[in-house]
Amino acid sequence: MHKELTGAQILIETLIEQGVKDVFGYPGGQVLDIYDEIYMASDRINHILTAHEQGAAHAADGYSRATGEVGVVITTSGPGATNLVTGIATAMLDSVPMVAITGNVPTPMIGKDGFQEVNITGVTMPITKHNYFVTDVNDLADIIREAFQIAKSGRPGPVLIDIPKDIQVAKCLFTSKDILPCLAQDVPQECDIEAAAELVNNCKRPYIYIGGGAAGSSMTDDITTFAEKIDGYIGCSLMGISTLPDSYDRLLGMQGMHGAYASTMANKEADLIIGVGVRFSDRATGNASKYGTRARIIQLDTDVSEINKNVKVDVGLVGEVTDSFKRLMDKCAEKKRPEWTKIVSSLIKDGEKIAREIEENSKTIMTPKKIFDVINGIKESDTVVVTDVGQHQMWTAQYIKLEKPRRFASSGGLGTMGYGMGAAIGASIAQDNKVILVTGDGSFGMNLNELSTAVAYNIPMVIVLINNHALGMVRQLQTLFFGKRYSSTVLDRKTDFVKLAEAFGAKATRVTTPQEFEVAFRQAYEYNGPYLIDAIIDTDELVLPMLPPGGSIDQLIVQVNEEENQ
Repeated sequence: MHKELTGAQILIETLIEQGVKDVFGYPGGQVLDIYDEIYMASDRINHILTAHEQGAAHAADGYSRATGEVGVVITTSGPGATNLVTGIATAMLDSVPMVAITGNVPTPMIGKDGFQEVNITGVTMPITKHNYFVTDVNDLADIIREAFQIAKSGRPGPVLIDIPKDIQVAKCLFTSKDILPCLAQDVPQECDIEAAAELVNNCKRPYIYIGGGAAGSSMTDDITTFAEKIDGYIGCSLMGISTLPDSYDRLLGMQGMHGAYASTMANKEADLIIGVGVRFSDRATGNASKYGTRARIIQLDTDVSEINKNVKVDVGLVGEVTDSFKRLMDKCAEKKRPEWTKIVSSLIKDGEKIAREIEENSKTIMTPKKIFDVINGIKESDTVVVTDVGQHQMWTAQYIKLEKPRRFASSGGLGTMGYGMGAAIGASIAQDNKVILVTGDGSFGMNLNELSTAVAYNIPMVIVLINNHALGMVRQLQTLFFGKRYSSTVLDRKTDFVKLAEAFGAKATRVTTPQEFEVAFRQAYEYNGPYLIDAIIDTDELVLPMLPPGGSIDQLIVQVNEEENQ
């Protein structure tokens, strides 16, 4: 049915047509027409007003990670648009589908430095899959549809649409259409599938390395079936966490710079590494020239540019990862590899011993492990766990236990401090469920203004603030590699996070022992709203094991002498 609508009406109708139920944003002068239509359509589309545009972008990101759907954020021109940049870049590096919609000054004013004019398409070109500057209202609906298609297709990512104010008020005929299918992808050649299968069939020590591309493809059953078939073991990148249940006995955990000992060492000992939806980033490989030197490597990815980008591979399978993986699995022979099982079992025991020693040598009574033992014992399996960036992020990756897909969200590629509050709000709204945010005093300080959003919408959120009064991860690097010259990493701030949270309208408490933390976490988890726990730990607590920056797995640090860490 044809009907004449304004550009602002077309935007809202097309978002609804695309299945969008929730959008995040912040209004301003150049999107008033859009926000008026949001008001008029409030029974069909829900808008969440954040405290800052960056928080809105992270909320759309967290929403997407928790659902697999495209997250949507709307802001005004100028600073409203530029405040999205960090959130867009975060989504880009972690392959998160997002559509960012910005307003701009009227078309005749473009290039005249009008109030709050900025060339946001130029600014965001390097950090989006694609972006659009709309010049004709007749093109608007199809541009929005295409933006969603691009955001979801192949390797997902953010797309930006910049809509000048005159386009928002201009009118044209609108006709609703079906959602566009994802764009066709490359399909691996049969000869490449056979070459990869031959490597699998002839290897002795297969290691399956899964990342965000596997998590986003919901490959849980396929990966476990494949691991059983070839008698292989599995490690993951930070982005691959929650793809498989942590209780699965072949999953060794995260590998890499701060990965589990058994997973990282199994990667080193393997004679075949099968990378599934991973880009072999520097945090995973260390010194890339020394990575996998004793192994053949197969890489499955949707993005051809990722093949051979960071490490040289023997076979690259470019295409939709789930399809490529199934074709490979069908070609592989079922085979037992008892010697590999024996090696991995020994590595697991060594890792357990190292973990015990790390715990025993800790100088604080409330160790990160004890914190996560409490969390794991109380939280339900549906709960999404979100982190900010820093030591707390790595402790979460090491110790959290997750049993369902899409229950973990963290900024991996960009490492965005301040990501957590917005992302946790988005994930909670997406799942209509409890969410746990693990943060640090440094990261929390970046975007703590979003506590006002959490309170306003009564988000059932437990904020575990692991407080070491420092920029912990950078300080750790200074401890180990810069002679303990703590330049600007000791946070000598007087902020009382409990009073601060209460001022925002949240519940809060401070704890200094594991027993106090357990009591507080139970109360917080049962509370229907945002609840902050300020958990004080020792400033010198380190994240171990650790690969030195630019180092290789041979240089893995598993313990630091007492006198070295004073």
